Amino acid sequence: MRYHNTAEKKITFFLWGFIETLGRNALAFTRLLNLRFQRMVSNLGNATLFVSSTISSIFKRPLGFELLLKQFEVVGVRSFPIVLITGAFTGMVFVLQSYYQLKRFSLEGMMGSTVCLNAVKELGPVLVAFVLSGRIGAAITAELSTMKVTEQVDAMQSMGVNPVKYLVAPRFLACFIMLPTLTIFSDFMGIGGGYVAAVYLFGINGNFFIQQARLFLFISDIFVGLLKAATFGMIIAIVGCYKGFSVNTTAGAEGVGDVTTGSAVISIILILVMNFLLDHLLYAVLGL
Repeated sequence: MRYHNTAEKKITFFLWGFIETLGRNALAFTRLLNLRFQRMVSNLGNATLFVSSTISSIFKRPLGFELLLKQFEVVGVRSFPIVLITGAFTGMVFVLQSYYQLKRFSLEGMMGSTVCLNAVKELGPVLVAFVLSGRIGAAITAELSTMKVTEQVDAMQSMGVNPVKYLVAPRFLACFIMLPTLTIFSDFMGIGGGYVAAVYLFGINGNFFIQQARLFLFISDIFVGLLKAATFGMIIAIVGCYKGFSVNTTAGAEGVGDVTTGSAVISIILILVMNFLLDHLLYAVLGL
């Protein structure tokens, strides 16, 4: 190739160098995406196998009622005070927010139904799941990852003990059962907190507040809230246990901290995604 002048030669070399660099970067980016995609598919497959092994181990003997009762205490009893406080102040805050919005349209009397429906169907299950994903989910991940790093899980396997049956199944069942139970108490506290705020802060008639709540609250609404809570409980347990078992054993304490933080974040994201999917399924598809 012949060049008419030096400037043309420099521009040509620059363009060829730019194209070559762009091609190398595009190839590296494609390889990175491929690696991330393969890792995501692998993690999804491993998580699916982990869930199936957990569910199947629940029905295998021995049933392990003592371990289950211990997890009931850890997940349910110890979380009871914070769930009550969260529910009460959530109802109060919701009344504060909704009052000034409804007042524009002279609909202050509808606060009873509004607070009850949101507490039972949305705020109760989601906020309880958020609180327990930070408390229970992170604690499960930290405990199991520490056992994994210190080779306690390997010792159990060498003694013929199934770690999934002994460690995962009781936590899974406890979260599945206790999340709806705690949500019921959170709903009551949310309605009670909303009642106190509406009556004593804004002068709403208490009997009318309760009447509106009873008029617009149906069994299907309670069913939706409990179904969401049970689903969120399974998510918290599975994510916490899976992240705990997938810790890098060579990373030590730093690896335990990484998987613990990742467990809480992933649980919250999955709770939000599942909340949307359940709402769409129950309302748009099934017509509840």
